[in-house]
Amino acid sequence: MVLLVFAGSAAEFALNRAVDWLFFTGKLPGDPIGRLFSTAGYAQGIVFADELTASRTFDRIVAVHQAVEGQRGQRIPDWAHRDVLYMLIDYSERAHELLARRLTPAEQRELYDVFRRVGTGLRIPDLPRTYAEWRVDRELHLRRDLLRGEGTDALYAQYRRHLGGWRYHILLRVQSILMPEHVRGLLRMKRAEWLRPLVRFYPLLVRAGLRSLIQRVLMPPAYLPAIRALDHVPASPQAPRNLNPVPAPSPAGGRRRHPSPSA
Repeated sequence: MVLLVFAGSAAEFALNRAVDWLFFTGKLPGDPIGRLFSTAGYAQGIVFADELTASRTFDRIVAVHQAVEGQRGQRIPDWAHRDVLYMLIDYSERAHELLARRLTPAEQRELYDVFRRVGTGLRIPDLPRTYAEWRVDRELHLRRDLLRGEGTDALYAQYRRHLGGWRYHILLRVQSILMPEHVRGLLRMKRAEWLRPLVRFYPLLVRAGLRSLIQRVLMPPAYLPAIRALDHVPASPQAPRNLNPVPAPSPAGGRRRHPSPSA
């Protein structure tokens, strides 16, 4: 589910008007898959940690942003921070629906509450108070902040370079059924609806003991240790209260909590 969230976010990242910030540091274009796992690692350091540890993780992320701003002599726009947070909220919900089922209204509200607290910890201002208000603001951000440009094509070229031809085409097909209609239109993608029922088979394949094989097929070998590390939840003596309320299917067929990726 984490990989689905980042597959969708990778598409929207490439369209964002602030994509030039990614090219300023060169880290995401230089190693997009590595940055995915780095971000997921930060997420685990927030979601599965006690409040003090999570707060220190927030501070480290803010310090990284401030260092980049100092090097460039500009501030990252507040709307760009919100864009990143908003896409992770949206694609978390879309990934859960694609892999399992639609979230209930109560789960939607809880999901937004989780990410709103993440956004507050990252000092992102002017966040909507409720899920319903966020939905409206999310649509405004989509229409205002996305465009296709040279950065879009350059970032997709890096996706292809690091994934290889056939894995890259799988990424495109998965993105096409995850992304909002407006994003799909900007990227000129056709929706691969035939893939949707196939994705639903994934939990069954996991229960059949094929998880490791699927990981080896879908991910370049260099990143296998990183993806498998996501399966191991860091031990925490004091888990945060109700920080991750959205359940995901467990490999054993029961229920477990999955880490919501942070900005």
